Amino acid sequence: MIMQMDATIRRCIFPVLAVVFPFGMVIALQGLEVFKLFGAERMLASLASVAVIRELSPVLACILVAAQAGSANAAELGAMRIEEEIDATEVMAVDGISFHVVPRVIALVIACPILNVLATSGGLAGSFVTAVYFKGENGAIFISELGTYTTFFDFGASFLKTAVFGLIIGLVSCFAGYYTQGGAAGVGRAVNNTVVYSVLTFFVANYFLTSALFGAVS
Repeated sequence: MIMQMDATIRRCIFPVLAVVFPFGMVIALQGLEVFKLFGAERMLASLASVAVIRELSPVLACILVAAQAGSANAAELGAMRIEEEIDATEVMAVDGISFHVVPRVIALVIACPILNVLATSGGLAGSFVTAVYFKGENGAIFISELGTYTTFFDFGASFLKTAVFGLIIGLVSCFAGYYTQGGAAGVGRAVNNTVVYSVLTFFVANYFLTSALFGAVS
C-alpha cells in the first residue's frame, strides 16, 4: 500500500501543480476584472480561496490522478491478468483481491487528499502571483482576505471529496484492470475506460457532495 501511495504521489504531483497553478492565475485575472467594476478588488482573495478549496483543486487534482495513477493501475493489473500472474497468485492460495486490489484502492484514498493539499497551495499561489505581481494588488491585503469566507469546514469538505474521488478512481481502475480480457487490446480498453468512467462518476458524485456539504451552509 505504501509503495502504491508513494508511486501515485510521485507520478501525479508535477502534473497536478502544473495544471492547478495556472488555473489559479486565471481565476485571479478574470475575477479582478469583475471586482474592479464594483471597486471591490480586495475581495479577490476570498473568491480565489473559496473557488480553489471547494471545487477547483479537488476536481482538477483528481482528474489528473485518474489520468495518471488510475490508468497505471488498470494497465498493471490488466497486464498481470493477461500474463496469468493473477491466476498464479490465486493458485498459491493468495486472494487476488486482497493482495492486488485493496492496497491500490487504499493508496488512492490516502494519496488524493495529500495531492489536494499541494494543489490547493499551488492554486492559491497562482492567484497571488497574478494579483500581486502582475496586477499590482496589495500582497498583505490579499493574504489577510484569504480566510474571510473560508472556514475549517471547507478544508474538511475538500478532504472528504478527494477521499471519495480517490475511492472511485481506485475501484474503477482496479475493476477494469482485474477483469481485463482480450489480450493487449483489452489492456488498452481497460486504461481508456478507467479514465472515462472515473471522471464521469466522480463528476456526478461531486455534484451531490457539493450539494450536501455546501448547500446546507450557503
